[in-house]
Amino acid sequence: MIVYLRLIKESFSFAVSALVNNKLRTFLSLLGVTIGIFSIIAVLAAVDSLDRKIKKDLSALDKNTIYLLRFSFGPSDIPEWKRDQFPNVKYDEYTYLKSALADEALMAFQVFTGRQTLKYENKQVSSVNIVPVSHEFIDIQNLEFSSGRFYNEAESNSGARVVVIGEEIAQSLFDTSDAVGKEIRMYGQRFMVIGVLKKQGAGMFGDSNDSSAFIPVNFIRRFYGDSGTWQTNVIIVKPNKGLDIDAFKEELGMKLRNYRGLKDGDINNFFINILAGFTDLLDGIIAMLNLGGWLIAGFSLLVGGFGIANIMFVSVKERTNLIGIQKSLGAKNKFILFQFLFEAIILCLFGGAVGLILVWIITIVMSNVADFEFVLSLGNVILGTSLAIIIGLIAGIVPAFTASRLDPVEAIRSGM
Repeated sequence: MIVYLRLIKESFSFAVSALVNNKLRTFLSLLGVTIGIFSIIAVLAAVDSLDRKIKKDLSALDKNTIYLLRFSFGPSDIPEWKRDQFPNVKYDEYTYLKSALADEALMAFQVFTGRQTLKYENKQVSSVNIVPVSHEFIDIQNLEFSSGRFYNEAESNSGARVVVIGEEIAQSLFDTSDAVGKEIRMYGQRFMVIGVLKKQGAGMFGDSNDSSAFIPVNFIRRFYGDSGTWQTNVIIVKPNKGLDIDAFKEELGMKLRNYRGLKDGDINNFFINILAGFTDLLDGIIAMLNLGGWLIAGFSLLVGGFGIANIMFVSVKERTNLIGIQKSLGAKNKFILFQFLFEAIILCLFGGAVGLILVWIITIVMSNVADFEFVLSLGNVILGTSLAIIIGLIAGIVPAFTASRLDPVEAIRSGM
């Protein structure tokens, strides 16, 4: 054991000597390893951070949550021209389904609409994401409040001019003062702020609750009507726990088909999207991003491996006389083999460490600059280190084997 520790120490000394005495040559050889480790770990860290953010954003929702609307969350066999003719889901369909399935699920009605400018006295916030939704939304998506409350059933049904705003909007309009009870203007009318949400951070697809305003959906229906082609309606359904989701989907689809008067043989002119299917689609996309990162970084790692092999062959050539002396003094073949193999691994670890440090610096900078938490996980650090060791093993095995097989007499003579 002591012999191998000395061997590693000597290999480390030779690796450091190669770095110090042949700076440019060693730098160029290690550059491929550094770029390769940096590329793969940077991609994996970015994808892991995105995956973590998506799971955090979706954690407030049950994976069995259903979104009933005219669009599909994933690929569809129905031609696009036919999908474009599908009608919006309607408020009366929501009330019908809600009463018909009251014992099986919670339902909310939401309208995706345009952005608005919110004003308070001489301050304003532009391009605010407006979320018109019915009062049941609070029971489907667990919103957290820093102050105030969500609007109730009476306010929702009457389309009352009340609003729940995100943390960023509250800070922009009211600074440090309490926003609850104050009136803001939008749609040319005054709305009373009844709640402020806790800070959420960047949203999964850009928008966040921090920069959103929730208002009763019936206000939008009264203000714009139900026939606007520019808006997209959705019925959000949260089935009760323990319910057979497939059977419930079939029942939900049949009730809406009957309500719309669709005949046998007619295709559904709506889509029943389950959040679990959407998360599976996202997992597939993330897996493809990871694969792309591995393919791109693989070429850099290949180049880095050739660079390390080259520097090890040069190292064997320069130390041929020393190898002959070591063997003449009784050094075994495996001692020489491990000496050069450890040296190759240590050189790769130097290159990998630089790559990991660069990724770590970038994650810190990006987390501070962007409203998104980039994380370099311990798993990715271990992966990067393991890759460096594997590259060292592969790139150093042939030069190390060549050195171990040298004839001591010929090796000493070549150095004279």
